Amino acid sequence: MADLIKGGSFVLEPRRPQEVFTPEDFSDEHKMILQTTWDYINNEVRPKFDDLEKKDQALARSLMASAGELGLLGTAVPEAYGGLGLDEVSTSCVTEAFGAGGSFAVTQGAHTGIGTLPIVFFGTEEQKQKYLPKLASGEWIGAFCLTEAGAGSDALNAKTKAVLSGDGKHYILNGEKMFITNGGWADCFIVFAKIDGEQFTGFIVERTWEGVSSGAEEHKMGINGSSTTTVLLEDVKVPVENVLGEVGKGHRIAFNVLDIGRHKLAAACIGPGKLAVQEAVKYANQRLQFKVPISSFGMIKEKLADMAIKTYMLESTIYRTAALLDKALEAIDKDDPEHDPKAVKAIEEYSIECCINKVYGSEVIDFVVDEWVQILGGYGYSAEYPAELAYRDARINRIFEGTNEVNRLLVPGTIMKRAMQGRLPLLQAAQAIGSEVMTFSPLMAEIPEGPLGFQQHMIEMTRKAIVLVAGVAAQKYMDKLIHEQEVLARLADMVIELWAMESGLLRAQKKIETAGEAAAEMYIAAVQAYMDDTLPKVEFWGKQILAHVEEGDMLRTQLMALRKFTKNQPIDVIAAKRKIAEKIVEKEEYPLY
Repeated sequence: MADLIKGGSFVLEPRRPQEVFTPEDFSDEHKMILQTTWDYINNEVRPKFDDLEKKDQALARSLMASAGELGLLGTAVPEAYGGLGLDEVSTSCVTEAFGAGGSFAVTQGAHTGIGTLPIVFFGTEEQKQKYLPKLASGEWIGAFCLTEAGAGSDALNAKTKAVLSGDGKHYILNGEKMFITNGGWADCFIVFAKIDGEQFTGFIVERTWEGVSSGAEEHKMGINGSSTTTVLLEDVKVPVENVLGEVGKGHRIAFNVLDIGRHKLAAACIGPGKLAVQEAVKYANQRLQFKVPISSFGMIKEKLADMAIKTYMLESTIYRTAALLDKALEAIDKDDPEHDPKAVKAIEEYSIECCINKVYGSEVIDFVVDEWVQILGGYGYSAEYPAELAYRDARINRIFEGTNEVNRLLVPGTIMKRAMQGRLPLLQAAQAIGSEVMTFSPLMAEIPEGPLGFQQHMIEMTRKAIVLVAGVAAQKYMDKLIHEQEVLARLADMVIELWAMESGLLRAQKKIETAGEAAAEMYIAAVQAYMDDTLPKVEFWGKQILAHVEEGDMLRTQLMALRKFTKNQPIDVIAAKRKIAEKIVEKEEYPLY
């Protein structure tokens, strides 16, 4: 992977527009897949929301089967096992549109992601042949059983036990998993248990086996059309050939599959974001107050613009990441007998980006649907309008696939770990920043040319600010930094926003290069407005970290250094957002292009 972009390197190294993949780079096949999936969601799923919300299992299974017939459940499953074997960009296109499918998106997402991919990447040939065709077709529904009452974020603290039978042919599983998506409907479970209470191991368990049962359906705030139950295992005899992966290496399955699951969750936030913008602007154009549409009011315009801008930024991060995953996976020979473990390693390379996308996507969609409710006012709070359902459904995303708090710890934690391993030259960069800050002057900085030249400059300054703050914190706490969760969370927020800002910027610059400045007008306005809102937050988080880490003269010195890197020149953000809003109001849909 020497010629591939290293995961997490964006914190230290700038990228060029030509190095990133954007939605504007979609092939005709990508566009067809995206449109086909949107058509399926709009024509087959959304009209059935009322019935789905009643937890109609027969309907859900029927929709899964029809989605399977279209190939929408098997994009990541190799053709040899009944799937389509498509690239991650294509899978992200499918996931984007499915995200607008309400509760059914949860059923489908858990099935195609954490319910199927463990077998794709860790299954034996026999396991793949037996289970993947049924999962890819929708004949069977999959589920992932990791969480327990005492093992949520602390997944390795599982109490479910597995004991080898006297004849050596089975493992006997006993335990209870909770909050399992598809728990009441699944035919195939990926279950994690400790052999003899010690060796954390994955197993493939079938619904029909004696001792497998589901508890009552959970009464939830949202995603009510999906099944969420406990899964009970009482003396379940699992054939030894159904051990998934290596004995004692279940953590590799759980954590690596969660990486791609986090990316998929974030991709699923794009669809409802686009839908929210479209539905909100249609309502705003029709709703009259004081004899004029509320879409003509400045504060409503700003809400519409912010919804679209954040969706644009999220879309930019997702397809940038998908292409990185594709390049890493394409570099592995499909006939290599070590293909699967190498594929897992390739995905792990971008675990930082996947964690970031999960946090960012889940918080973007929370913001967007909240503004949708607000634009509708009292109607937004009424269950008669779709905003209310979207609002409740979106909330779970900050908890799914590892809470956002856990992922915020993983982002800087993984960066620091890779720095200590020599995989990322963070320590060298921190030393260089210490020397550079003594002579650096914002007034002498060379600003790149172009309509986004200043924003490009501020991206680079944000990198320096992150390295500065991270270096000071690491020097102060050393190996005890892991216990400073508040510091790590703020550092994570700085890194997350760097990834989002740069992804949006590079996409806009690429559009300028390929189509000209006029065609990129909305992209430019979106990036300028987003960064104007975000850069002060980055500086604020940096100040809070330094104020906790240092004091007295040293604090004043470090704050002065930070200020050199975060000195920002505000733009007319009101005008930029008005421009975007007027385009949305005119088109009555999300696209800024």
